[in-house]
Amino acid sequence: MLDFRSGVILPPWFVVLARSCNASGARLVAAGLLFLGTLLLAATAARAQQPDTTLIRYSGQLTGQYTSGGVNRTLLATSHNVTLLRGLHFGAPLTGSFQFGRQDGRLREREWLLNATPYYWKGHFRFYGIGGYERSNLRGIDQRYQLGAGPGWAFYTDSLGREVALSNLLLREATYFRDGSERVVTRSSARLKVVYTRGVLSLNSTTFYQPNLRDFGDYRASELATLALRFTARFSLTSTYTFTYENRVLEGRPRANTNLTVGVAFSTK
Repeated sequence: MLDFRSGVILPPWFVVLARSCNASGARLVAAGLLFLGTLLLAATAARAQQPDTTLIRYSGQLTGQYTSGGVNRTLLATSHNVTLLRGLHFGAPLTGSFQFGRQDGRLREREWLLNATPYYWKGHFRFYGIGGYERSNLRGIDQRYQLGAGPGWAFYTDSLGREVALSNLLLREATYFRDGSERVVTRSSARLKVVYTRGVLSLNSTTFYQPNLRDFGDYRASELATLALRFTARFSLTSTYTFTYENRVLEGRPRANTNLTVGVAFSTK
C-alpha cells in the first residue's frame, strides 16, 4: 500500500485516489487515467459557456549527434507534441520523446517518455494535471509512473507567445528498476518555463527540481533548452541541450547525463 505517514498534508481527493492504488504500476496507471479523465470531463462541462472553438497544434523535432576519435558516439533523439485547445481556458497537451544512443558500439541510451498534462488557465493563473510514463536503459528503470496536480502562475505573457511561468505540482511516483527493486514516493515538482522569440530566433527553456517530500536528499533536476532558427513558416533548424540528474540510482548507473544535439523541427503553429 502507498505510505502517507510522512507528515505531508495532501488534498483529500489526492489521498482517496492514492489509497486506491497499491504498488502495482497497472493500478497506478488506471488511477491516473481516471484522474485525467475527470479533468477533461470537468473541462467539457465548463466549455458550454465558452466559444465553440477547437484548435489542434502539432510540433515535432528530430535531432542527432555523432562524434569519433577517442570516443565513438552516436545519438538520435526525437520528440513530438500534440496539443488540443478548447474554448478560451482549456488545453490538453500530449508529449512523447525517444532517445537512442551508442558509445563505442555499446547501447547507452534507450529512453522513452510520455506525458499528458491537461490544464486550465485564466489570466495569469494556471492549474495542471499530469500523468506520465517513463523507461530508461541509462538509469536502469524498467517502468516509472507519475500522477499529480498543482497550480502555476505566468509572470509574463504576450501575443508573440513569449512567457515566463512557474508551477509546483504534487506528484505520486512509482518506479520499478531492472534489478527487481521498486520505490513509491511523493515528490514536489517545481517547474520554471521560459519562452522567448525575436524575429526568426526562438528560445524555449524548461527547468525542473523534484525533491522527495520525505527526504530532500533524494531529488531529481533537469534542464531542456532549445534554440531554433526558423527558415520557413513551418520548419526550423534547432540546437537542443538536455541535462538530467537523479540523486538515487542503481549501483553502476550514472547520476547525471548531458547531451547537446542539432537537428530540424516542424510545427503547425
